[in-house]
Amino acid sequence: QVQLVESGGGLVQPGGSLRLSCAASGRTFSSYSMGWFRQAPGKEREFVAAIHWSGSGTYYANSVKGRFTISRDNAKSTVYLQMNSLKPEDTAVYYCAAREGGALTRSPSTYSYWGQGTQVTVSS
Repeated sequence: QVQLVESGGGLVQPGGSLRLSCAASGRTFSSYSMGWFRQAPGKEREFVAAIHWSGSGTYYANSVKGRFTISRDNAKSTVYLQMNSLKPEDTAVYYCAAREGGALTRSPSTYSYWGQGTQVTVSS
């Protein structure tokens, strides 16, 4: 069992930046690949980014590539999402998720554990 807790969300102006954190507890964090997803009102949950359990590989949705960076610190059992050049369409609840193994996938159904989410609102 893995417990995930996100933090760092908030209100930011277009063009601004935020860094989300996801702290994990429970089983060995370093054996899990991690993903970030988001869900806007009335829309399906969508993939944002994923990172290999070793930190050696990353994968991004086209909509955030070049603006968002996923990283992890296995010593702190934490995964991060640095979000720059934020746009109003980035507004959503952001979730982190964990899956065993190294494959980087974009399908929510392949992740076993989820956090409760943190709200990100991009508005002037």
